[in-house]
Amino acid sequence: MEIKYLTLLRDNPIRVGFGEDKSIRPMSLQEIGNLEHLYNNNNPFPLALKELLFLAGNYCYVLDYGIFPTRQEMQEFVRVRISRNNRQIIRPFFAVDIYNGGEQFIFVYLDEGDNPPTYEGHYYFDPSTDDGSDWITPVTSTLSGLIDHGINRVKQGQNPF
Repeated sequence: MEIKYLTLLRDNPIRVGFGEDKSIRPMSLQEIGNLEHLYNNNNPFPLALKELLFLAGNYCYVLDYGIFPTRQEMQEFVRVRISRNNRQIIRPFFAVDIYNGGEQFIFVYLDEGDNPPTYEGHYYFDPSTDDGSDWITPVTSTLSGLIDHGINRVKQGQNPF
């Protein structure tokens, strides 16, 4: 697969300087196709997301996939948490990062172009201080920007998060 947006990830497949192997681990095109079927009605994912999964769908040192061995399990966890907390996302989306004990996640809408913006979702809110209406907030202007930012932090010896 030709890489158009995530060239920095392609060119930096290993997290260096931390004493252990932190190489990205790819996902097959067949596995990506299965995810497209499940979460995007058989439509292709945005190209940057497809590149991310192709290069690092099974492990990416600048993203946290939580305790989930597969991206499908991570997607299901996010969707169950959304539902249990009376939240709703009506557009097709795909979670790319889950963190803070699984209480927050970063995702892309699948209908915002080939290199979509990223958003953060918070499942919980305190009804005594918050009406819960702003549970989704923008993170970066592009998915590739999120990944590049994490890689550049790692290259400077910092935590990618």
